[in-house]
Amino acid sequence: MVKVRSEYICQNCGAKSVGYLGRCPQCGQFGTLVESLLEEIETKTRPKIKKEGYVVQNLNQIKSEERVRVTTGFLELDQVLGGGLVSGSVILMAGDPGIGKSTLLLQVAHNFASSRLEAQTQGKRKNTVSHEPRTRDAVLYVSGEESAQQIKIRSDRLNKISKDNLMVLCETDVEKIAGAVSLTKPTLLIIDSIQTMEWEKLSGTAGSVGQVRECARILHQIAKKEGVSTFLVGHVTKEGVVAGPRVLEHLVDVVLYLEGDQYHNFRILRSIKNRFGSVSEVGVFEMKERGLVEVENPSQLFLSQRRFDSWGSCVVPTIQGARPILAEIQALVSASPYPMPKRSAQGLDFRRLEMILAVLANRLNLTLSTSDIFVNVAGGLKIEEPAADLAIALAIYSALKKKTIGKNQAFFGEVGLLGEVRQVAGYERRISEAKKFGLKFVLGPPKIKTLEEAVKIAFGY
Repeated sequence: MVKVRSEYICQNCGAKSVGYLGRCPQCGQFGTLVESLLEEIETKTRPKIKKEGYVVQNLNQIKSEERVRVTTGFLELDQVLGGGLVSGSVILMAGDPGIGKSTLLLQVAHNFASSRLEAQTQGKRKNTVSHEPRTRDAVLYVSGEESAQQIKIRSDRLNKISKDNLMVLCETDVEKIAGAVSLTKPTLLIIDSIQTMEWEKLSGTAGSVGQVRECARILHQIAKKEGVSTFLVGHVTKEGVVAGPRVLEHLVDVVLYLEGDQYHNFRILRSIKNRFGSVSEVGVFEMKERGLVEVENPSQLFLSQRRFDSWGSCVVPTIQGARPILAEIQALVSASPYPMPKRSAQGLDFRRLEMILAVLANRLNLTLSTSDIFVNVAGGLKIEEPAADLAIALAIYSALKKKTIGKNQAFFGEVGLLGEVRQVAGYERRISEAKKFGLKFVLGPPKIKTLEEAVKIAFGY
């Protein structure tokens, strides 16, 4: 007997409720619960225990297989992936709208198709070409947001997209996409984006929790069965997390975030999950007219326009993933015309800034309650680690006293509530990166123990 019931599913986090609620009790979002009808088959029998049809293996008897990786044509992306693209892997690429996700993947599609085509030619010369069909080396770009003409315009702007070996499909029906994959047998599949895909057997609209979950599951099965490396482009919410159910991130092998300010040219690609490598690597790109370009020396670019004779500036060697990068912390302190002075932080944690201001006011006896304070990381870089605390404090002190910090100096360290400077990880890497850039005095714990000592060294007191 079939029993029909309804439940309400949050379109933001996937939480379920038996009745409608104006606000999701799990994520706190308003108006995200949508009704969904379910059919259940009533049965009085308990599930049977199956004793056949599966194989239990001893871990010591399982043979290890070395996964062959293929380069994407971008060393920065290969580094984040753990050494290259693994056959049959499913990768979720997320980021803000207009940040460059589709541009980067279209460039990857070109690089991948061109390199595979070149490998075929070399193989024929050496008489070692595989007997696989030529379509096996194809790249399939599936778009649910753009038309074929729009993709062609973007490819012409990049001016290097291969016309051969790269196929485009404008479709949202996941079953038709599965058929196209079975017919063309590509080695690389790009889905742009997973929130636009839909399965006609589900009643929900594209982008709903059920549609995203089932479409991702179907594409995941195709990737594993056919050995197709698959990129899924994912939208993000205003909170900066991937839209849709959390099961989407659990399902895929790799989750990548492309970060950056759309008003700046720099983009940072970081991994928050990687079943085939480390999550401590980051890639740095620069957005130019013809697409994303790899940045070999990010420190040089972030400090290229620094003014050495201006107060309110301090250099910090920060760690992005496993890579040390030199960044410039800028601060501006001005008298506030309002009873409640303004506080602003760009590229930094605002709560961390408030704590540093409190420490400066109490430990160094600075009067900050009547001043507007603005702190910024130049170039659009985002710094989340506490190692930038000391540089932030010195930049604010420099702006308040209108005194410059030496151009050959850099500071790092975590500032505690007692005014002490605490040690941070990556000491040697920070020192080495600063020395490469020509900074002679790189100071931090344990050489500097307190905030008072740092002020005396930085300003020659």
